[in-house]
Order: sequence, then C-alpha cells, then structure tokens
Amino acid sequence: MTVDAHAHVWDIRGGKFSVEYDWLTNTSDVLYRTYTLADLEPQLPEHDIAGLVLVQAADSLAENHALLDAAAHAPRPAVVVGWLPLHEPERAAFELARLRRPEYVGVRHMIHRDPDPTWLRRPEVSDSLAMLAEAGLSFDAVAERSDLLGQVPVVAAEHPTLTVVLDHLGKPPIATGDWQPWADLLAAAAEQPNVVAKISGLATVSEPGFTAADWQPYVDHALAVFGPDRLMVGGDWPFTLTAASYAEVWRATVQVLGGLAPDDRVKVLSTTARRVYRLAADQTEPINEGASA
Repeated sequence: MTVDAHAHVWDIRGGKFSVEYDWLTNTSDVLYRTYTLADLEPQLPEHDIAGLVLVQAADSLAENHALLDAAAHAPRPAVVVGWLPLHEPERAAFELARLRRPEYVGVRHMIHRDPDPTWLRRPEVSDSLAMLAEAGLSFDAVAERSDLLGQVPVVAAEHPTLTVVLDHLGKPPIATGDWQPWADLLAAAAEQPNVVAKISGLATVSEPGFTAADWQPYVDHALAVFGPDRLMVGGDWPFTLTAASYAEVWRATVQVLGGLAPDDRVKVLSTTARRVYRLAADQTEPINEGASA
C-alpha cells in the first residue's frame, strides 16, 4: 500500500486557525482556491494510497494546528511536516514543546522562497536543526535551486543524526533535458547517509504532455545514488494540478518504477516513507471504505 509522502491542504480564507498564505495571491488561478482532504480523498483508492504526509505550505505557526487538525480528521492515517521558527532556537524549542504529539513528525522552512539564500547555513538555524535531531524529527529541504541543493550535504554532514528529506529530487531540469549541475549535486547529497529524497514535484518541471519516459533518466539516477531504501514518492497535490492531474502523476510515478524488483518497489512506494515519517505498518493497512464514509 502506497504512502503519498507529499501533499498539501490550505484554506485561502484563513480557516478556523487564521492561516495566511501570502504567496498564493501571486500564483495561478488553479492554486488560488481552498483545497481540503475531502477534495483529495476520492482519488486515493485508485492508487492504493493508504497513508499521507501533510506538508506545510506557509512559514506559519498557525498552519501547524490546521495541518494537525486535518490529520486528526483524515479517513486514513496522516502525519504532519510543519513549520517552526528555526532561526529563533529558543522560540522554536518553546513552540515544539507545545506541538509535540505523534502525528507531528517533521519540520520544513520554505528556503526556496526565503529572501536569504543562505538561511539554511545560519548558526542559529543549525542550533535548531540539532534540536530537531534530538527530538527525533526530520527536516524537509525544499532545495529547488542549485545553490540550495549544494547546501544539503553540508547541513547533513553537520547533523549526522538528523534525517534530511530532499523534496522533489531537488527539481531536476526535465523540461530542458539538461543534466548538470543537478546530477552531481544530487549525488553529493546522497553521499550523506542521513539524506533521503522524494520522487515528487516532477510534473511541474516537465513539458506539457510529459510521459514516464521523460522522468526515467532522472529517477534512475536518483535510484543509483540513493537506492530504494532512501527514496519515497509524493503526489505534490495540489501544486501538481498546474501541470497534470493527480491520476496522471501517479500513473507516471508507478511506470517510472516499473523496472524495480518488487521488494525495491515496495520500499520506494511505502517502506521508506513509513520509516522516515513514523507511519507504523499497521497504520497503513487497507481501510474499510464503507466504514470511513
């Protein structure tokens, strides 16, 4: 049973937790609307999605509570990668103590949108990352540019007990067919054993009408440098809707993994995400669809 390790929900009206998504006002009409798990849920059975990782979409303490609330009411197991003010270690520690519960499994900062391109290398952020490692939480790195991707192995080496999750394979240049410097930067990140990566977000860096064949060399490279034990998959919904439907993304994802041995395919589709994000195996067993309605 597959785990979708990268999904988002948001309410552009703020919702009951008054979350602000300032960046959404400057984005596409497709994204500028409210998306809830009720919108996504009907599409999950077709792809055997048995568990979800809900990932922050705003550098917002309020969104932590919105995501935890969504996870608590989800009809299938869901965990949360939220946000903490990692640039303020004392405040981050205080907020983490208030948030701690089993469903809160990781933290992310939108480093690709931060005006400081070296935010991840700040000493105070390093102190907070050490705190996450001690607490057993992972850190998702949205390293969508070469300069950010190059920082991932450095940070991982400085914090060997922290699991660093590279979102979207560092956004390979699929649309242009380019290879470098992405390939070498990804390999450098993979040299650190505490880095894992998500095969996600590839539709939005592909040409319209993409197929699994367009993704294949990039995913094969990721498999070669990380191995199936350190790769997972994610639908990147609803961001992916700017380029393809959820079904199209999952069809391409499954096809691009078609050459793997069955055991290795299970690792990428399920086992890695369950291990990294602490989704117990019995949590992602098939559920009774009738009972959940």
